Amino acid sequence: MNLTARDIIIEPIITEKSNDLAAEGTYTFKVHPKATKADIQHAVEEIFKVKVERVNTISMKGKARRMGYYSGRTSSWKKAMVTLAPGHKIEFFEGI
Repeated sequence: MNLTARDIIIEPIITEKSNDLAAEGTYTFKVHPKATKADIQHAVEEIFKVKVERVNTISMKGKARRMGYYSGRTSSWKKAMVTLAPGHKIEFFEGI
């Protein structure tokens, strides 16, 4: 797969739960659906210049949605929870 680090990491996930986990050193990202754990680890290390200890992934199913008579689904996506080595943190999440 020929994806760059910026293609793999789509966006950070900012929720109350992810902010609580970020305080403990675990950061949550929306990632490319075909990215492997190794791809995600290398992308985070390259973009944020940190040492990754562990990567957990989960494929999220799209939710059912309705617009009046019409029904459909939102897109499925992949979530990655990245745990950093002790002493490392991502400054991007600190001000949130």
